[in-house]
Amino acid sequence: MRFGNIEEEDIGFQIAPLIDVFFLVLIFFMTSSIFFQIEAELPLNLPLAEDSLYLPRTPGKIIINVDKNGKIIVNQKVYTLTKLKELLERIVALFPNQAIIIRGDREVNYGRIVEVLDICAKVGIWNVSFATLKKEEKK
Repeated sequence: MRFGNIEEEDIGFQIAPLIDVFFLVLIFFMTSSIFFQIEAELPLNLPLAEDSLYLPRTPGKIIINVDKNGKIIVNQKVYTLTKLKELLERIVALFPNQAIIIRGDREVNYGRIVEVLDICAKVGIWNVSFATLKKEEKK
């Protein structure tokens, strides 16, 4: 018994899903770059160092800001030490070799920075760097 002529349709290369994915990735990088810029522009009085190098921030690095009053700020949200630990534990579970930048105000109590470093060590983050400004040479 014959049911008619069944023709196989050539599907070909579908470009519409590829364009959708491209635009989603583009939107992701645009929004993440805005957050990187905002995070690095918080008004902190950074310490000065003679050999400070400017390293461009790569996507994925997390900036932990500690203002002069000891408030811990990540992505414009204030965190307690326990909440920061929970956040970093979730991040380490997803990205084991996560890089962290600590931007501490020049006037912050040193003990507060050590508390943040201690939390990083407890959750297994060892790639930690500190943000500083380069000293201007006096003429």
